[in-house]
Amino acid sequence: MNPLLTTCPVCGEALHVTRLECDACHTAIEGRFTLGRLGRLSREQLEFVELLLKNRGNINGVAGDLKVAYNTARNRLDEIVAALGYGPPAADARPDRRTILDRLAAKEISVEEALRLLKS
Repeated sequence: MNPLLTTCPVCGEALHVTRLECDACHTAIEGRFTLGRLGRLSREQLEFVELLLKNRGNINGVAGDLKVAYNTARNRLDEIVAALGYGPPAADARPDRRTILDRLAAKEISVEEALRLLKS
């Protein structure tokens, strides 16, 4: 099975679920369902959360697994916290432009992700 898409590949807005179906008995439920807070995260962010859980919350362990600096891992965590709607950890919610461009140059984020971060 393919992973669930959470954002529209055309416009980038959030997607919602309209049908759920049981593989065993084929019962189907139709309506408009939310993907929840985690549905707001990109695939890259979900992978980071999975690594964070694997490392039992240890950001140094996540940084090691990703082969990035601690500060890069910390910045990714801050972005995830903001994406979940929990506000910035510091007074300034805008990401540092230089950090975003450095991450783009290091191929840690995609061009689309960099543009999204620069617009926020």
